[in-house]
Amino acid sequence: MNELTQALDQLAVFMHARLAAHFSHKEMEPKVYLDDIAESTSSLSSFASFTPGEQVVLLLALVPHLQPNFFETIIQQYLPQGGDFAEFGGVKGVTHRGMLPTGETAQLLLAGRQISKRLQVQSYFADEGNFYREEVLTLGEVKAGEPPMSGRLVLSQEWLDKTLHGGERPPRFSPDFPARKLQTKMTWEDVVLHPITREQIGDISTWLKYHHQFSSDANLARKVQRGYRALFYGPSGTGKTLTANLLGKQFGKDVYRIDLSQVISKYIGETEKNLEKVFNRAEHKNWILFFDEADALFGKRTNVQSAHDRFANQEVSYLLQRVEDFPGLLILASNIKNNLDEAFLRRFHAIIHFPMPSPDERLQLWQKSMPASLKLHNSVDLKQLAERFDLTGAAILNIMQYASLQAFARQKGELLLKDILEGVRKEFGKEEKSL
Repeated sequence: MNELTQALDQLAVFMHARLAAHFSHKEMEPKVYLDDIAESTSSLSSFASFTPGEQVVLLLALVPHLQPNFFETIIQQYLPQGGDFAEFGGVKGVTHRGMLPTGETAQLLLAGRQISKRLQVQSYFADEGNFYREEVLTLGEVKAGEPPMSGRLVLSQEWLDKTLHGGERPPRFSPDFPARKLQTKMTWEDVVLHPITREQIGDISTWLKYHHQFSSDANLARKVQRGYRALFYGPSGTGKTLTANLLGKQFGKDVYRIDLSQVISKYIGETEKNLEKVFNRAEHKNWILFFDEADALFGKRTNVQSAHDRFANQEVSYLLQRVEDFPGLLILASNIKNNLDEAFLRRFHAIIHFPMPSPDERLQLWQKSMPASLKLHNSVDLKQLAERFDLTGAAILNIMQYASLQAFARQKGELLLKDILEGVRKEFGKEEKSL
């Protein structure tokens, strides 16, 4: 933080020199000030890839987050009676009481009245510039017909976190980011998958390990699209979400599950806007995106019989394009594969079935769900339970949780058959099945 303090002090010196020259109608050479600022930011990694001029713009945008009265204090020394200072730019925020710098602020400071240099500052914000390419800083939107440089300087939250806190902080679930981070204490040892399913999950693991090598291959780099898309389908409770979670855990990637209740809107165009917030945030992150119950979003397109059908089909078309453009691993989960639009199915690299577990697999699930602090009563035969009851891994875990609570309450240290059967009855009751 000492480095930032020094950088802001140097910025203040530069601004005093520029305003003194401006009000005396003289020109000045900013190089010495730019060199001093570059030296003060030399140990800050978030500034390293930017030119001295760009570093000044970044500092201007950073000032309101650290010293809200920075600009007013300096300007007041040159305009003690107040008054309009249009050349300086700047806007007022909704809740922020100080001045928010704009592109015009950067132009005055770096270029004064020199048109050629002012145009050079504008080029910082072009699509080919470092700010856009690294998604660090943008100009806020302005009303049609107004100069784009009158838009305020807006820093990305990621760059702010890196600069002020030493690293990126995970985004919080909110209407602006309708996704929740998945976490688990379980490991691959806790998972029981069909052999074919496990083999196909291995293909995803291989992609996560080696996909970066495509970019260094002279031929494939031009032809292979970025990203990997997988569909997990099968009954609820068969391990789809857990598998996505464990892939992230294995490869050190955050897994975010899209909250469809916050995404889907009855208003035309709002669903796309909500999803765009997630995709934009995830674009250059090392994340896995997970869409549970994906048929709600990626369902089949219908014949157009009304304006609503037409806009619903446009929504699916938008999703098709956005899914193809995502550079990371994107997983969709659905109970029934046929509910999804065929255009999505064609774009999946892997379509992986999570079937109901077989009796042998159910036996493994019963065994892996056993509490370490309890013993089975001699009347309990796990193999018989596995053969008799067609249950998913999630259901078996729920049954063990119920039976264990009963055992803890009795303080006898034994799991009884009657409690396990009662747990089975409760699970069957959820699906309106009888024991």
